[in-house]
Amino acid sequence: MKKIKRWGKILLCVVLALVLLVGAYVAYVLIDYHRIGDMELPVQGEEKSLAVAMDTDKSYTVLSYNIGFGAYESDYGFFMDGGTESWAWSKERLTANLDRIAGFLNRQQADFFFVQEVDIDSTRSYHVDEREALYQALPGMNHVFAQNYDSPFLMYPLLKPHGASKSGLLTFSAVEITSTKRVELPVESSMMKLLDLDRCYSVSRIPVAGSKELILYNLHLSAYTSDGTIATEQLKLLLADMQAEYEAGNWCVAGGDFNKDLLGDSAVYFGEADQEYSWAQPIPDEVFDGYDIFLVPPLNEQNPVPSCRNADSAYHDGQYVLTVDGFMVSKNVTVENADVIDTGFQWSDHNPVMMTFRLN
Repeated sequence: MKKIKRWGKILLCVVLALVLLVGAYVAYVLIDYHRIGDMELPVQGEEKSLAVAMDTDKSYTVLSYNIGFGAYESDYGFFMDGGTESWAWSKERLTANLDRIAGFLNRQQADFFFVQEVDIDSTRSYHVDEREALYQALPGMNHVFAQNYDSPFLMYPLLKPHGASKSGLLTFSAVEITSTKRVELPVESSMMKLLDLDRCYSVSRIPVAGSKELILYNLHLSAYTSDGTIATEQLKLLLADMQAEYEAGNWCVAGGDFNKDLLGDSAVYFGEADQEYSWAQPIPDEVFDGYDIFLVPPLNEQNPVPSCRNADSAYHDGQYVLTVDGFMVSKNVTVENADVIDTGFQWSDHNPVMMTFRLN
């Protein structure tokens, strides 16, 4: 009987210790959680070789690419998408994959680059500052980094915790950027904010010959939300910002990962998936009512290519694919072409998208 009581006390002490540990961790996450806020950002990079202003009625190209923190090779599945991995396969594979992404960007003839999910000091990417490889790939350009989130240490999955994450948006320009700022986006107020993290978009101002400016917006809207409505609220804030700039006589071009089905029903173009997912909903038509801003979904109807795959496992036929990456432009911008570049999802769970445009 004494032995039973002693083991009972030991078990009780273990349970209490676990409860205290869990409570301490929850307290740490809630206390450490913070939002970065609006702020001015420094512009870095080349100055001597840059064009000092853009011209109207001349074609320019912009490329947008969510690089998936360098981890999403074609055989990668992420735990929050239904896969098994929480880190990149290894530091060696991560850096090799970043070199491939950098090489791809170096070969593109774009005037502007919007890159999302660039880690600077994250557990999942072995604390590699991923900006460095991209800076080397695109010399002779201005660049601006806007930190999207700085998350507390996530203790899940238990065997290989996702850890802490610092990641953001990187914008490159072959024309001089005069100023840039980070604009905070709304996020969910529930505990889901701990999974969706912080969110923002960056605003870069570029002179146009004459007097006005081109305003570039690099964005990555929310993905892991309870019902998807918060991404619509984020979009409304961005639209209001773009509309104000348009009414001031400026030109506006936004691009990035909307985490929305930009084609309305991507299955029409790419076929039904072997599993059903609903995390990427269409943008409600009424969202654009009253704005002189237009959505530009990248699509070649003769050869449609998706911009994103669901990373529940390695890339395979029948996997859920859709187009969530694209652009928005103000009414005074003419879009000549917008398409997805087919990389076969070799280096990311996203394919890059490119748009050619003119300022009217």
